[in-house]
This record gives sequence, C-alpha cells and structure tokens, in this order.
Amino acid sequence: MCMILGLTGGIATGKSTVTGMLRERGIPVIDADQIAREVVEPGKPAYEAIVRHFGREILLEDGQIDRKKLGEVVFSDETERQKLNAIVHPEVRRVMREEAEAAEAGGADIVFMDIPLLFESKLQHMVEKIAVVYAPADMQLARMIERDELEEEQAQKRLRAQFPIDQKKSEADFLIDNSASREETVKQVEQMLAVIRAELKS
Repeated sequence: MCMILGLTGGIATGKSTVTGMLRERGIPVIDADQIAREVVEPGKPAYEAIVRHFGREILLEDGQIDRKKLGEVVFSDETERQKLNAIVHPEVRRVMREEAEAAEAGGADIVFMDIPLLFESKLQHMVEKIAVVYAPADMQLARMIERDELEEEQAQKRLRAQFPIDQKKSEADFLIDNSASREETVKQVEQMLAVIRAELKS
C-alpha cells in the first residue's frame, strides 16, 4: 500500500527546504517543475508540438527552446498560454504518474508530488492528501525581496499570480508552518510522516 501526497505552498514559503527534509528521510519526491523542463527537451513529443505550433523562431541556435522568447509570447496572449499548457501539462502529469508507479514498485510506501501550482492547476485528483508549506504573506514578501532582489511591487505581482497562501492553508490535510526555526519545521515534517505511517498501518 502506497500513499501519494501532494506537496505545495506559495512562493518563498520554504517548500524546497521541506523537500530536502523528506528526501533526507528516504521519501521519494517527484518534482513537477523539473519534469516540466525535461518534457520540452529536443526530441520529446511536447518539444515537437511546441515547435509545430509556435514556429522555429522560438528556438535558440542549439535547438533548445528559448524560454525567454516563448515566455514573451505566452504571457502577453492568454490563448497562446493556454495552448502551451495544453501541450506541456498532460505530458508532465503522465511522467509524474510513471515516476510514482516506479517508486511504489521499488518499495516506497509514501511518495510526494511536489506541485507548486497544485490548487491553481486543479490537480488535487492526482493525490490522496495534500501537505501545504506555509509562511505568512508578509514573510513571503520579505523573503522574495531579499532572495530574488526584487522591488516590492514586483514581488507583490508574483504573489498575486498565485492563490493566497491562507486559502491554500485552509485546504491542507497537513500544514507545515515554516515561519520559525529549522528545528520546528523538522519536527512538523516528522510528525506528518508518523501520522501517514499510522494511517497506512490501520
């Protein structure tokens, strides 16, 4: 019996910190962002479909997709953005399911799918339970300004592009509050794993 959980949060809530803690404890974490980069590499079906639709002018000289150029196209035209998502998202979901099955076949009883936009993309159906990494919105803002060297207005804009963290918090099966010390976060991760293991046994 294997439980598949979603791991999500907001920008700068510290999700990668929690991912690291899970991996240190031998828990497989499947990274949606990493897979999204892999499925658009030359030779992959999604790559071919993107080039067919958007044309060769979005390619770099070495044949890789020029993310900046493609980004300019899709962020200024909602229809084009939806077209890109319709090409990339099904491939990402397919690979994530394959990786989860492989982890289960390898003996994993707990698998996390790290999906930053889990709620925004309505992917709750892919997982049995959801863990949300939380930090208050003002802390997210301060961390982003410091980490990404952004102006406050730029940081606010990125925050507004996601569901508010308190909305995600209200839909969590497990909440990991990452606003205090690393030790506190570790404690919450271990408590969550203990609860999951107890459920798997019952």
